Amino acid sequence: MREITVLSGKGGTGKTTVTAALGTLAKNTVFCDNDVDASNLHLIFQPEHIEKGVYLGGWSSTLHTEKCNHCGICILHCQFDAIHTNEKGQFYINKFQCEGCRLCERICPMHAITSKQSDNNEWYISKTRFGSIVHAHMGPGEENSGKLVTLVRKKAKEQAELSEAEWIINDGPPGIGCATISSLSGVNAVLIVAEPTQSGLHDVERLVKLAQSFDTPVFAIINKYDLHQGQTKLLQTYFQKEEIPVLALLPFDEAMVESMVAGQTITEFAPLSMISLELKKAWQELDKLVPHRKT
Repeated sequence: MREITVLSGKGGTGKTTVTAALGTLAKNTVFCDNDVDASNLHLIFQPEHIEKGVYLGGWSSTLHTEKCNHCGICILHCQFDAIHTNEKGQFYINKFQCEGCRLCERICPMHAITSKQSDNNEWYISKTRFGSIVHAHMGPGEENSGKLVTLVRKKAKEQAELSEAEWIINDGPPGIGCATISSLSGVNAVLIVAEPTQSGLHDVERLVKLAQSFDTPVFAIINKYDLHQGQTKLLQTYFQKEEIPVLALLPFDEAMVESMVAGQTITEFAPLSMISLELKKAWQELDKLVPHRKT
């Protein structure tokens, strides 16, 4: 079994679109949407849930005024300035400032503060026309997305072992934050989807540096390469310098948008288009070049 994570420096580069297109090309594969903060792979995969669970996220604290003796110890020690006094002189905790460290709960002599974890997050195991997918939904403003990514990846590996899948393909989150780091650990390879812009090159440099810190093989696809030939050349030069194979150059094509409106991948909607042919070539190269997991 091999596992690959598809990444991009920011949202909107075509990462999820490329991941979805691989769904028609990869056989015996489990898909995993690691972009738990804004998951959207399911919009094209149209999954049918077969299992779901609640993920407990960050902590939040509540101050019970009937128990409070106004000693002020909690205000003195709160490092996030989250505890205040209202017009009645009562203490209260501002939920937007509270970081859930639970120090106030531990030091309150009257036991007037309690904490609980948020349950406004869910994970799913679903079946699709491409096979199994594991994905999740985080509520607005929720924390610990990196830990949720770790959970959905664990579920995906369990599904892959049950079905004896050959591949796990992760649709990673944009950027280089905690969720991206959680998407990278232990994978066999990273596929970067880049765009030919000045900021796109900067984003790629950060991603490559991160992936290299994990000693993970990196491959690349340049999306909408024909929108700026000069920037595409700069990307190609950078990838060549870093010895990163560019597996495909995808042209701009309105069929890509039309396929998403139709709820299909580009390789389903326009199998003979230049994008589809390039993606087929890229997948053949990935299947040939990505090493198996070390044991």
